[in-house]
Amino acid sequence: MRAFETTPVESTTEGQAAAATLGRAIVITSGKGGVGKTTTTANVGTALAALGKRVVLVDADVGLRNLDIVLGLENRVRYHLLDVIEGNVGLDDALVRDKRSENLYLLAAAQAREKEDVDTAEMMNLMEQLRERFEYVLIDCPAGIETGFRNAIAGAQHAIIVCTPEVSAVRDADRVVGLLPNGWSPELIVNRLRPALVKKGKMLSVEDVNAILRLPLLGVIPDEPGVIVSTNKGEPIALDENSAIGAAFRAIAGRIVGEDRGEVSTTTPEPGFFTKLGALFGGRA
Repeated sequence: MRAFETTPVESTTEGQAAAATLGRAIVITSGKGGVGKTTTTANVGTALAALGKRVVLVDADVGLRNLDIVLGLENRVRYHLLDVIEGNVGLDDALVRDKRSENLYLLAAAQAREKEDVDTAEMMNLMEQLRERFEYVLIDCPAGIETGFRNAIAGAQHAIIVCTPEVSAVRDADRVVGLLPNGWSPELIVNRLRPALVKKGKMLSVEDVNAILRLPLLGVIPDEPGVIVSTNKGEPIALDENSAIGAAFRAIAGRIVGEDRGEVSTTTPEPGFFTKLGALFGGRA
C-alpha cells in the first residue's frame, strides 16, 4: 500500500531547503459510538510512533474525552484543545508527551465544554499548525454526524472508518462515508471480529461488511479480552508483542507508512448469507 502523501510547502526561510512538508491529518471516524475509534486512534498512533514517526493524537470529542485515559496520560493533562484555540495557552503548553515514546504526543479535548464551542475555522488553523510539526496527526472523531463530526474532519485530508461487524455499525459507517468531502478515499478497519461466530453464521464477516461499504481494507482487529485490560491500564496493546491485536495494529501502522505487509487477512469464510443485507442500505453509487 502506498504511504500517505505529504503536501509540499514552499520554504520562506533564506538558506533553508527548497521545500518543507506538511504532515498528514487523518480523522478516525465511524458514525456510531462504541465501535472502538478511541482505542484504534491510541493504538495506531502508538504503533506509528514505534516506527519512528512523529505523531500527535487529537481528541476531538469535546465534552466526553477518553483518549487520555486509554493512553494512561489523564494525570498529565493540564490544558486542552479549546485552551489553544481560544488563545489561553500556547500549543506547547497543551501538548502532552507520551510516557513510552518521545515521538508521540496528545492534545486532549475539553471535558467541561460543548462541541458547539469549537470554531471550525480555528480548528482548521490548529490542524495546520500540528501538520507543520508532526508527520501524522490522528484525530479521534466523536460519534454522530453533527457539529463534532464536522469539526473533526475540517482540518483532515484522509479518513479511516472503524466499523464493527454489526448491521447498525455498517449502516452508520455507510452514512459517514457519504458525508466525507469529495475526493477523499477512506479506508476501512473492521474491529472486534470473532471468526468462530462468523463461521456459525452469527456475526457478519469482513466480506459481508465490505459488500456494503466497498472500501480499501486497511486492517482487521480480532476481538480479544486483552484489549479491555490494556485500555483499563492505560497501556496501548500495540506494544504487546504477544498479542494478535497488537500485531494487527502494528500491521495497520506499517501499511499507513507504505510498508509492504501483504494482503489483509480477514480470517473469515467466503461471503455468505449476510451479504444479502445490502438491500437494507440502498448502496452508494
